[in-house]
Amino acid sequence: MKNKILILDDDEDILDILSYLLKEDGYDIRGSSHGDNIWYAIKEFKPDLILMDLMLADLDGRSICSAIKENPATQDTKVIMISARSDLRPKLGEPGSPDDFIAKPFDIDNVLKRIKKQLTNNNL
Repeated sequence: MKNKILILDDDEDILDILSYLLKEDGYDIRGSSHGDNIWYAIKEFKPDLILMDLMLADLDGRSICSAIKENPATQDTKVIMISARSDLRPKLGEPGSPDDFIAKPFDIDNVLKRIKKQLTNNNL
């Protein structure tokens, strides 16, 4: 069974590239450029991992991540935050924080490695 990854990024180019590359790597992908429909997407798609940008149009990815991690129905879903801001790394491990952080610009091999690590940790 393929792992499911939900990608949230308001940059359509990044969304398209990540979707294509992750599909090629064997993942079941759902992408969205809008964070406002995330709860519907999570309920309907049931992702194993969410890969999201820090800033989604007028929404803050940190708030979305915190809500995911504080909700008993979604708290075990792995979240990797992507951002050009590098000040998020020290926050890893705090309540409501993402499971990992990847700085932009990113190397796709690093993204794939980090995703595999999180999904492997999820299956332990």
